[in-house]
Amino acid sequence: MKQSKILIPTSKEAPSDAEALSHKMMARAGYIYQISSGVWSYLPMGYRVIRKIEKIIREEMDKIDAVEMMMPVMLPADIWKQTGRYEAYGDNLFKFSGRNDREYVLGPTHEESFTEVLRDSIKSYKKLPLVVYQLQDKFRDEARPRYGVLRSKEFEMFDAYSFSADQAGLDAAYNDQAKAYRNIFDRIGLDYKVILADSGTIGGDNSQEFSAPAEVGEDVIVYTDGDYAANLEKATSKFTGVQQTDEPAELVKKPTPGAHTVDEAAESLGIDANQILKAMFFMAKMGEDDYQPVMVLMRGNDTVNETKVANAVDCEDLELATEEQAQKYLGAHPGSLGPVGVGEDVKILADNYVKVLVNMACGANDDGHHYVNANIDRDFRVDEFGDFRTVEEGEIAPDGNPIKFTNGIEIGHIFKLGTGYSEKMGAQVLNENGRLVDMIMGCYGIGVSRLLSAVAEQNADEYGLVWPDSIAPFDVHVIPVNAKKKDQLEMAEQITKDLEDSGLDVLIDDRKERAGVKFADSDLIGIPLRVTVGKKASEGIVEIKIRKTGETVEVKAEEVNNTVQILLKQLANQDD
Repeated sequence: MKQSKILIPTSKEAPSDAEALSHKMMARAGYIYQISSGVWSYLPMGYRVIRKIEKIIREEMDKIDAVEMMMPVMLPADIWKQTGRYEAYGDNLFKFSGRNDREYVLGPTHEESFTEVLRDSIKSYKKLPLVVYQLQDKFRDEARPRYGVLRSKEFEMFDAYSFSADQAGLDAAYNDQAKAYRNIFDRIGLDYKVILADSGTIGGDNSQEFSAPAEVGEDVIVYTDGDYAANLEKATSKFTGVQQTDEPAELVKKPTPGAHTVDEAAESLGIDANQILKAMFFMAKMGEDDYQPVMVLMRGNDTVNETKVANAVDCEDLELATEEQAQKYLGAHPGSLGPVGVGEDVKILADNYVKVLVNMACGANDDGHHYVNANIDRDFRVDEFGDFRTVEEGEIAPDGNPIKFTNGIEIGHIFKLGTGYSEKMGAQVLNENGRLVDMIMGCYGIGVSRLLSAVAEQNADEYGLVWPDSIAPFDVHVIPVNAKKKDQLEMAEQITKDLEDSGLDVLIDDRKERAGVKFADSDLIGIPLRVTVGKKASEGIVEIKIRKTGETVEVKAEEVNNTVQILLKQLANQDD
């Protein structure tokens, strides 16, 4: 393809609002164009990358007999209300009304609609298991779109759904998807980690997340040099608490004026911060207009993990209580809250590290006062103990190795949904015994458009993008240094034809631009190999440059094809 015939609006300057390297370089290289906040156009080069990613996904789905189809992006709101997700998604849903005031949403994901289709299409277990998928735009009204296409309001997603009549069918589909995901990300050339994750608003369990380490990643990956990896919401560490053996002392209420934090209370009382109970007060939404007040007790300066709390309470949503709610249930403001004297209407959870403490200090539910020598059972109750804390770097993971943190970009997620959606929507089949059973579902997703950002974050350098050959918009960039010189242009065109005849995608820079402009643009757009036809064209010699390493080699024109094929194979092996 001639570069003069393709839209590649390169720029020396990045957009003023660009923070991420991927955003800066893809905008400068003419891969993406911002229409409005969180809404992007994929220009020809960016769209070519997306199409190559789609091709890899389709090939790996074919291997496991997953079937592609297409759902509408405009979905009736009533099926989302049926499953309860219309409210759970809240303001992230794009909602609108059509004729006759019928309510619709733009699909952020498609569990409901796939379940509806399968419910009405399959009645017998003999047609299952079945895995269906689509490659389609999704819509989420992000409050803070940022980092270019990494967090946007419209994005392309691969989403797949498995339907089975039994657990074995679900397990097989889940394992197939997990293997296919590894193949996909390996072929794309990403560095990634497979981590334990929470299922969030989609629901289900046995959740695995595929995350690409990157500085701008909005998720924290907790990992070790062994085989443990999880996101921060799910991560656990080995329990190292030691049971205290002091005799319980008399409960005493003391004034602590101005002490609103654990450290301030510790200083006021003259005790260690880890001997103080931090009481976090939440309101858990259990259903429409149904809220459960929840107090979570933590040791000292441990940080409460709200996802673990929400899972323990099994609520639709969890929010910190307001000062008014704290006053209503406990009679005090945050900073002076504690479990002593709390009524049965408040559920009390405590982290496992609290269980081993004796003679603790805690808020007295009286502003400016704390109790000392508070003890479990004697002075306050705990309804449930569990792991409710956020892990910290350096702690020991379940695999026995020290925990490390890194930022990561979520690029894929797989869940075992079970029967949550099929029960609510009546998706049943007759099993082999002639009994109606709920279909057992799995859900699998890959952020296709955000893969561009993930790859760019891991591979771009100061000069521009560096694409792995598997998804590069072109395999080879052919540049006649001076397109006005007949011998250079004719040799470049012949090399281009030979490479294209051998099955490669080739971009020839036929523009009448200075050499410096051509080379700078070539580095910026990041095609794996560059063939430069310059002064030595008269001698039948050209230069081949590897974009990733900057290495160059001179070869005879008739050897370009073989050399390019060898170099591309070497690059592919390096990416693997």
